Amino acid sequence: MLILALKSLWARRLTAGLTLMAIAISVLLLLGVEKVRVELKDSFSRTLSGSDLIVGARTGQINLLLYSVFRLGNPTNNISWDSYQRIKKHKDIAWTIPIALGDSHQGFRVLGTHQDYFKHYAYGRQQALQLAQGRVFNNTFEAVIGADVARTLGYQLNDSLIIAHGAGNTSFSLHDDLPFTLVGILAPTGTPVDKTVHIRLDGLEAIHLGWETGRKTLNLSVEQAIEQDLTPKSITAFLVGMHNKVQVFGLQRAINNYRAEPLSAILPAAALHELWGLLSIAEKAIAFIALFVVVAGLLGMLTTLLAGLSARRRELAILRALGAGPRHLFSLLIMEALLLTALGISLGLALLYGAQLSLAPWLQAQHGLLLTLGWPSISEWRLIGLTLLAGSVMGMLPALRAYFYSLHDGMSIDH
Repeated sequence: MLILALKSLWARRLTAGLTLMAIAISVLLLLGVEKVRVELKDSFSRTLSGSDLIVGARTGQINLLLYSVFRLGNPTNNISWDSYQRIKKHKDIAWTIPIALGDSHQGFRVLGTHQDYFKHYAYGRQQALQLAQGRVFNNTFEAVIGADVARTLGYQLNDSLIIAHGAGNTSFSLHDDLPFTLVGILAPTGTPVDKTVHIRLDGLEAIHLGWETGRKTLNLSVEQAIEQDLTPKSITAFLVGMHNKVQVFGLQRAINNYRAEPLSAILPAAALHELWGLLSIAEKAIAFIALFVVVAGLLGMLTTLLAGLSARRRELAILRALGAGPRHLFSLLIMEALLLTALGISLGLALLYGAQLSLAPWLQAQHGLLLTLGWPSISEWRLIGLTLLAGSVMGMLPALRAYFYSLHDGMSIDH
């Protein structure tokens, strides 16, 4: 039966091939959407690991998460340095990582912090940041860059970096009088760290000496800048690690009720959950669109089988004359539909992995989305199974029509 079905499809290879391509493209879209959805969620989830709280100015927790961790958007306000110093001395806090944002370098965000960033910041499954080249900054005008920054701009150790005022891709206000020396390049992480230029907080403070309302009013040399008081006046946010994670809710409540200035302390996992809840409608809409494309491909197969059935009535009648019963004809049409669906799924998977191999470097470089190549996941196997089942159901209608064709009906067609 299988060989007969294959020969039958080969005899109609043009229409069968077009149907096969329609199913393959449908499966490519369906599984591609599912893979990107899963990988995107996993990519967001592994961006930050090990931090118990994120503290910033009073705002929504999604906004705080986006600008402090993913470098998306802008803060509503800053945190005063005095408040940060008071909170970090809390008995339940093991470590903190201050974050100061606002400037950029050739389209990449600049982050002011201190050495504890490289000691305590973790991503994925508690993976620490690793240096691919060089060392961590020790002096005021030293910088450490992410892997994407180094690859995109072609930087090497000891190169000079000039920070731009503001976070836009283009800036006409450059801190070119106080350049930074590149002393370290981080290993790739697949997170926003790869697209970040890291400098010390006092270095960030130094390049803003003499700036008023966005304009430079005083020029200082490196030596003159270092002699100034470079204690930060404020920071954008800070990450918190606890001695005892059980105490995190109590500390969160205390920070949210902090009287000196309005602050927000959020749990990263809870903020991520809220973010995915917010995006779930769009996520489901895209999945439904991909599903409807598969249905359209299968309906195309059904149309092709039904349209070709009338032309095949003499063929089916000859098979009946050779001893094939109605059940054999029914099974033959079902087998053809299953073969078309299975081959379409196989071709769709091949196209998916081909596209993944070719687009993965670009997606990681431009969007920080790391697509892992491997066997289909459980959810993808489930979609494949449902598609195969739908293909067999679609094949039942022409199979039932062939089942009721009689030998006389087939032999009596006029030519």
